[in-house]
Amino acid sequence: MSLPPKPREVFIQGLTLEGRTFRPSDWAERLAGAMSCFRPGGNTGRIGDHIGYSPYCVPRVINGIKCVIVNEELKAIEPMAWDFVMNFARDNQLQVAEACLLPEAPPRKS
Repeated sequence: MSLPPKPREVFIQGLTLEGRTFRPSDWAERLAGAMSCFRPGGNTGRIGDHIGYSPYCVPRVINGIKCVIVNEELKAIEPMAWDFVMNFARDNQLQVAEACLLPEAPPRKS
């Protein structure tokens, strides 16, 4: 019995194809905020549901570069949302990489 493949993640990096830092400086938070309603189980309409990011689209800083990590599962849940974030990256000529974010290792005991 084989396990289903894990959804991939796409890293939209805050660097243009020419290597310039993308502006405005809060672009990652804005993009992830626009996707905040796409959650497992959907938007319940409860007060406060809009606070926080969707697990399918989260901002991060990796090696000093702002990124948005988009889980491929978003495509299955809402293809138009997936198209929106991917078109954002393409239209702004941002660097995109497919990868899988690994959890941080627990601190070593001394």
